[in-house]
Amino acid sequence: MAIRNSEATWKGTLREGSGSMKLGSGYFEGPHTFASRFEEAKGTNPEELIGAAHAGCYSMFLSALLSGKGFTPTRIHTTAMVHLTAGPTISRIELVCEAEVPGLDDNAFQEFAAQAKVGCPVSKALAAVPEIALTATMKS
Repeated sequence: MAIRNSEATWKGTLREGSGSMKLGSGYFEGPHTFASRFEEAKGTNPEELIGAAHAGCYSMFLSALLSGKGFTPTRIHTTAMVHLTAGPTISRIELVCEAEVPGLDDNAFQEFAAQAKVGCPVSKALAAVPEIALTATMKS
């Protein structure tokens, strides 16, 4: 299996300093600051990248579960809202998934969606997060 890497550099103090984060593939590099993490300033932050990783992993894992049982999803779209609270700590992640899966009823879809939430590798890596909530809907 693959080994993936990313890197980050930080210069200066927590509040006045700044840094950058870069994916090993080179497809993303972005600045981050205290303000982009704890306030609403321009730039990225670790939680945003965790959210992207979680949404991507969840969508792929759900597709694998569905296709493994003979259902070919037309589209799976997932967002992840990562809540950073006092501590600081990640206290909650909300996954919101909308999928189009021909031939699948909603009850069966909900079962697949719940399995994907528990089984995707990023969910497993984030097991210390007190709550990972899921809202999954089928689009007709």
